[in-house]
Amino acid sequence: MACAYHAAFSMAAALVRRNVAAQGAELRIALSDVAFSMLSHLGFSTEAEVLNQDRAAIGNYLYGAFGRDFATQDGRRLYLAGISANQWKGLVRACDVGPAMNSLQEQLGLNFEQEGERFQAREQIAQLLEPWISARTLAQIEQVFNAQGVCWGPYRSVREALHEDPRLSAANPIFEHIDTPGVGRHLAAGTPLRLVDEARGSPLAAPLLGADTDAVLLDVLGLDSATLGRLHDAGIVAGPDSDPLMKNAHASPH
Repeated sequence: MACAYHAAFSMAAALVRRNVAAQGAELRIALSDVAFSMLSHLGFSTEAEVLNQDRAAIGNYLYGAFGRDFATQDGRRLYLAGISANQWKGLVRACDVGPAMNSLQEQLGLNFEQEGERFQAREQIAQLLEPWISARTLAQIEQVFNAQGVCWGPYRSVREALHEDPRLSAANPIFEHIDTPGVGRHLAAGTPLRLVDEARGSPLAAPLLGADTDAVLLDVLGLDSATLGRLHDAGIVAGPDSDPLMKNAHASPH
């Protein structure tokens, strides 16, 4: 995905340069180069080079500050983060752990006003927060956290999000319901880009395998219909009726 986005952005940039400066470009991109550049951008390679150590696995903790998922009393999960100073102060107030957090700072010799030092003490901080969170339902926590400006969110499965989060529904204009042959009616996303004062195009179903074969052979390659018919008869090319998705959809249940 990262490689595809890099390629699309590079092509757009090259097109702009050609239109402005009348200068073309030959673009080359490798999956491995994208992967290694991501290691660099995220600091993994620098950490290994400068500190001579690999970044340790830290479970579901946020790297570089404090953040982790927690279980609630009613069996739900949430993720919270204290990155900025205000987020951290709001979290401490919401969970009513101010004195305990001050004592922990003194005990460890750390300053929790620094996000990096909160990361160092992430496991001990989580132990202080866990009892408060586990003793309350998600609804109770939501009320308190929102009132205190805590950075948090419900930790949902995709099915839960489909049922609970309006951002993953037709209420969000990037989504529409479409019919895909062999699949049925489902929610589909168009571009996440929102153009002000411009109508949004509708997402289209993915074409079936072979849906454009005849058009390409006739209109692009210039074959005649007799030649196309022979290719079909010989099984060299096929139309969408041969797509395994459609065959499975039409198969009788056993």
